[in-house]
Amino acid sequence: MSKSALRLISLLCILYPYTLCMAQADVRAVKHDSRIDIIVNDRLFTSYVFSQDEKYPFFFPVNGMSGASVTSMRNSNFPHHSSLFFGCDHVNGGNYWQEGLERGQIISVREDILENNGDRVVIVNECIWSRPGAKSPIRDVRTIIVSVPAANMVQVDFDVELQMLTDVTISRTNHSLFAARMAADLTVNNGGTMINAEGKSGEAETFGEPSGWISYYGERYGKLEGLTIMQHPSNCWYPAPWFTRDYGFISPTPLYWPEDPSTGTKIGKGEVIRLRYRVLVHSGDHKEANIQELYRRYVESD
Repeated sequence: MSKSALRLISLLCILYPYTLCMAQADVRAVKHDSRIDIIVNDRLFTSYVFSQDEKYPFFFPVNGMSGASVTSMRNSNFPHHSSLFFGCDHVNGGNYWQEGLERGQIISVREDILENNGDRVVIVNECIWSRPGAKSPIRDVRTIIVSVPAANMVQVDFDVELQMLTDVTISRTNHSLFAARMAADLTVNNGGTMINAEGKSGEAETFGEPSGWISYYGERYGKLEGLTIMQHPSNCWYPAPWFTRDYGFISPTPLYWPEDPSTGTKIGKGEVIRLRYRVLVHSGDHKEANIQELYRRYVESD
């Protein structure tokens, strides 16, 4: 490699710490008492928080290329939106999404860092869904893989296996499964863009629509950045309809549209539901980030 090329790479590392191909990026994890920090090129990308005082484990911040989080935490109107997270309301009479630990809580019982070798981080997290005075309905095991697949992009694979510990009934609910709450300055209400794989945009066109992915981004410091959530075709209920809001919420939420709304969704004891999601935190819009091609590759992946 020429000296000029080396100088260019060094300059990019200074100006854009995430602007490296996967082989050049340094990804590592550091475990603390109640969180795992994931560092990309010596800067915090995200923390996976699993405190016993929280409703459920979640990611916050989820820092974009600017260094600011592309997601937001709770506010007075939506105290149950915790950045990037997984949960569910109305499970056997409990609530494993909205505030109030006594209504139900997803408790982390094991957090193992399986790979931490520089190219990627692999975390396995086991959780029990618990509510005082009731049988635990679900045990889940989450595999979280963080890598850097392309320039100006960090990837989070979130695969979860839900094991039914008893017969489970989930009443119709919009508060279910994987979700992201965007930072306010990136939302449609503040000039941002939310668009799905079919080119439909905004809440009016995307709400209730099945789609393989939704990308949500806005302008920050003169550049576009945001995140995309993809759902894998191997998922139960694929392609799930999306619950979307112009104020910054996206979630592929099949449980809001069950086949029979009067009975909700029933899953027998011993059954296992496997769900796979991919999150891309990227600069640029969905075209600049090559989201459709990256989704094609995700579909074809094992």
